[in-house]
Amino acid sequence: MSGHRIFSTPFAVVYPMYVEKAKRKGRTQEEVDRVICWLTGYDHAGLQLQIEQEADFETFFSQAPAMNPRSSLIKGVVCGVRVEEVADPLMKKIRQLDKLVDELAKGKSIEKILRQ
Repeated sequence: MSGHRIFSTPFAVVYPMYVEKAKRKGRTQEEVDRVICWLTGYDHAGLQLQIEQEADFETFFSQAPAMNPRSSLIKGVVCGVRVEEVADPLMKKIRQLDKLVDELAKGKSIEKILRQ
């Protein structure tokens, strides 16, 4: 598949950046894992397997057990892009994940991040 280079970037390369961003703001790796699992349907073991196998983002999302139906409620701007306006389905999922990690780092409560 041709597309943005992030599609072929290993999730395992970006994951530590998500964790570091959250930790700098007083959040935990467990909270990062929780929002990733909420979005993708992975359990902790499945998430760790994707990291260990160095799956790229395309594979990471294509093998996700089930995207959370409430993910459509993720709205706002991340990296200068409005999440709900992203046309490419894979890029939209990546931006949704970025937005969840941003919200975590900004101190939003887990309940609000998980759209409960």
